[in-house]
Amino acid sequence: MAVDATMPNPVVSAPGTNTGTNSSNNSSSNSTSGIADNFQTFLTLLTTQLQNQNPLDPLDTNQFTQQLVQFAGVEQQLKQNEQLKSLIAIEQAAQSTQALVYVGNKVAVDGSTQQFDGSATWNLSSPTATTAKITITSATGATAYSGSFPLDKGNSSFMWDGKGNDGTQWPAGTYKMTATYKDSSGKDVAIPTEIVGVVDSVDLTATPPLLSISNKTYTTDQIKRVIRQTTAPAT
Repeated sequence: MAVDATMPNPVVSAPGTNTGTNSSNNSSSNSTSGIADNFQTFLTLLTTQLQNQNPLDPLDTNQFTQQLVQFAGVEQQLKQNEQLKSLIAIEQAAQSTQALVYVGNKVAVDGSTQQFDGSATWNLSSPTATTAKITITSATGATAYSGSFPLDKGNSSFMWDGKGNDGTQWPAGTYKMTATYKDSSGKDVAIPTEIVGVVDSVDLTATPPLLSISNKTYTTDQIKRVIRQTTAPAT
């Protein structure tokens, strides 16, 4: 008994799939190689499957449609991944542009280590009006200065001229400040500190870009304020 297996109408393309030869050649460098670019191969496999199926147990139409829909869904997901890569590249370019704006500007960032060369300035953010104990140490850990400093509630600045408690002038270099105050129970509480410096360069090869301030690197999200630099009036 002969059975005539009826072939379904050929599918020209799936949603979002470009089967034109010229368009495929022009966009081959931007497309994902793999099943997303082989829809016609998939149709050939389905056709071969239909041609070689058991005539007494032909492929159900629902199964055929389900396979087609599944492949189209995978293809669309791969195309979405390509778009996400493009969006990430755009975001990275935007971060680089944002970082370049800071070059040459004076900024304040979270930190306790400052470069001293004639003077060094730290900003302190005290939760209450108090008297802080300030200690400045050198890169080797030696105490360069220690003393008490009255603070108002909020932001205050401390500028060090490089002189120790005995009047000795310390050399240029990297120094670290620690500031604490005593709470109502007599416990030492750390006071957050910021350093102020000029952004001298940006490393755009890093992700996210790194700003160089006094030989240390920071990300843009660590910048708390941009400080306008004033120039002395011409005489």
